[in-house]
Amino acid sequence: MPVDAALEQILATVDSTPNTENIALIDALGRVLAQSVVASIDVPGEDNSAMDGYALRAADAPGPLPVSQRIAAGATGTALAPGTAARIFTGAPVPPGADAIVMQENCSERAGGVEIQGEVRPGQNIRPRGQDIRTGEVVLQAGRRLRPQDLGLLASLGCAQVLVYRPLVVAVMSTGDELVEPGGGQLAPGQLYNSNRFTLAGLLTRLGMAVLDLGIIPDDPAATGEALTRAAGEADCIVTSGGVSVGEEDHVKAQVEKLGRLDLWKLAIKPGKPLAFGAVADTPFIGLPGNPTSVFVTFCLLARPFLLRLQGARGEALPEFRAKAAFSVPRPGVRRDHLRVSLEQTPAGLLARPFGNQSSGVLSSVSHSGALAVVPAGTVISEGDEVQVLPLDLLA
Repeated sequence: MPVDAALEQILATVDSTPNTENIALIDALGRVLAQSVVASIDVPGEDNSAMDGYALRAADAPGPLPVSQRIAAGATGTALAPGTAARIFTGAPVPPGADAIVMQENCSERAGGVEIQGEVRPGQNIRPRGQDIRTGEVVLQAGRRLRPQDLGLLASLGCAQVLVYRPLVVAVMSTGDELVEPGGGQLAPGQLYNSNRFTLAGLLTRLGMAVLDLGIIPDDPAATGEALTRAAGEADCIVTSGGVSVGEEDHVKAQVEKLGRLDLWKLAIKPGKPLAFGAVADTPFIGLPGNPTSVFVTFCLLARPFLLRLQGARGEALPEFRAKAAFSVPRPGVRRDHLRVSLEQTPAGLLARPFGNQSSGVLSSVSHSGALAVVPAGTVISEGDEVQVLPLDLLA
């Protein structure tokens, strides 16, 4: 199945959202808003000065004008008498009667008065009430993942708490008799350290989700079934790595079919063809390939958007980036390929330079690259052609 069609099918299965909770705004980074936020105040709440200078009536310039008062940020001035000026500082409320602020660099103080240089227009250097936010305005929509700047915006409205969705609990398990956890001693012949556990835990943690770590499951049907059953009872979603291909020791696929259902298997994607999607009982299941690079790519392109949708996040398309290929693909493939590339800004534009070894078992190709260059199925690429690139910092 093509990647886009598979993703559409996977996302269409989400028909519910998690429970909600009120949390302190300071703890809300990365959480998903469960309720749209409507402004209850104007921001700013009154006309204020955009800079240090003098408040006056534009018609009274150039003066000289006696300085009748001093207004610091946090203070409130009195009504400005015609023919006078007020010393004012950034953020201070504009006194009634003033209609312009002149920056101090354009003013000369002389014997208790001030003289203005240059043109003065009504409204200049004044930030009007509600310039940023108006009362009743929808500031942030439900389904938004909160970023640092969003927290600041909500704080400017006086929000101390925010209603968000409860974080998903995602069960993670790796399968394979060849796997050993780091720190578990020296590798025996045929063994590998379990890198997928740490990649997946990191990706899920970055999404603000809780990880139920089931560790390494041996290549045994009963053990695989027991782990899947436990995961289905304790987690909101199950993510596995390995065991979904066609080998005699790949037991995950068969156990999922026994305990639940399999809706999708095998994608026209490279790396990562053996990807499975379904459910164990009623708990969604995503079976990723076993190769480390395939795990990373398929998680980012398929599991990540599904989990975010399951978390209640509003789907947002990735921005489109284009770069010139510093490589060629002389023969069209039958699967959409994702080459690991570094991005280099050159006088001729953005250049996508591939990592030397593109094998799905070479995890360093992801660690030392900055993006995925997309090569659609059936496409030939010549050096210098424009290709779509997906920056890893937006995917991971």
